[in-house]
Amino acid sequence: MIDSPYAQLATRLDELPNGFPPAPNGSHLRLLAKLFTPDEAALAAQLRLTLETPAEIATRLGGDAPTLRKTLKSMVMRGLITAGRASGGLGYGLLPFVVGIYEMQAGHVDAELAQLFEDYYQQTYRQSLPQQPPTHRVIPVGESVPNTVDVRPFESARDIVLNAKAWGVTDCICRVQQSLIGHGCRHPVDVCMIFSDTPGTLDRKPGVRPLTQAEALDTLQRAADAGLVHSVSNNQRGLWYLCNCCTCACGFLRGLSELGIANVIARSAFQCVVDEALCMGCGGCLPRCSFDALSMPDFTVEINATRCAGCGACVVVCPSNALSLVRRPDEETLTPPETEDEWRVARAAARGLDLSAVQ
Repeated sequence: MIDSPYAQLATRLDELPNGFPPAPNGSHLRLLAKLFTPDEAALAAQLRLTLETPAEIATRLGGDAPTLRKTLKSMVMRGLITAGRASGGLGYGLLPFVVGIYEMQAGHVDAELAQLFEDYYQQTYRQSLPQQPPTHRVIPVGESVPNTVDVRPFESARDIVLNAKAWGVTDCICRVQQSLIGHGCRHPVDVCMIFSDTPGTLDRKPGVRPLTQAEALDTLQRAADAGLVHSVSNNQRGLWYLCNCCTCACGFLRGLSELGIANVIARSAFQCVVDEALCMGCGGCLPRCSFDALSMPDFTVEINATRCAGCGACVVVCPSNALSLVRRPDEETLTPPETEDEWRVARAAARGLDLSAVQ
């Protein structure tokens, strides 16, 4: 497959800031071959991040625009590329593999795809997950932050939901994938959330169940009650999804729990503190921490501030209100890039990539 369309697409995907590193055992090519036909892979390998209409793509690559439109539409419906409004009409563009193509397979992943992804993950994610800046950022459970603490909109899961104009939910690809290979967990599956600034946009999106704002808030609360960690893309504006993650299945959090990669996900601007006078030593908070930041050597919880990601999952189960989140000192807080485009520029610079090659 060295000169195959799949190798060409793999190279193209690895030229994106998110990355798609080759696997020594070739599992990256087998993964793409499961998802794309050879012709689709060849076409996707020539798409750009910037959305182009079928007519523009046909002019650049050759071919018939109506035929291209049919192929591109089919690929969008299967979550292989993205589509959106462009200057000349509906445009199509390249999706990163993660976050992107892979997550869009939640509605039709099977055991073969699940195992192919696991093979690829084990081969490559030790080198890809530590890339900076991180792809994902933790945000706290809303009720874990006192009302006296200022919380910016991009730091609040509730505000992200409230500020959206359309809401949807899909199954968590990570928990579905792990279940299919025999590693299922007890956490809810239907809690991965998607948002849009345009009302009605998600009503007919493949694989997405549209929600009302109230239903979206209920889904968020259900995820918090289950002890899941809220995480979003590592930028401030244009947040279009919210993952509710666990170390059992999440590709990023497994990097921390299984592979020991400390900086796999950007921590929130908050950290947990304990009021020792209120702590009853019940230990109920310990199993809620996904980051091994809590211990209890002497009947009072101790917090490793370096490991604490500021998710607040432990705070909401403390019966004596001994735990709370406070804002980290400014020197310990990295402000996320303003937009996803700015994140791409920073990630491309860190990886030594030329972004103009894919835009």
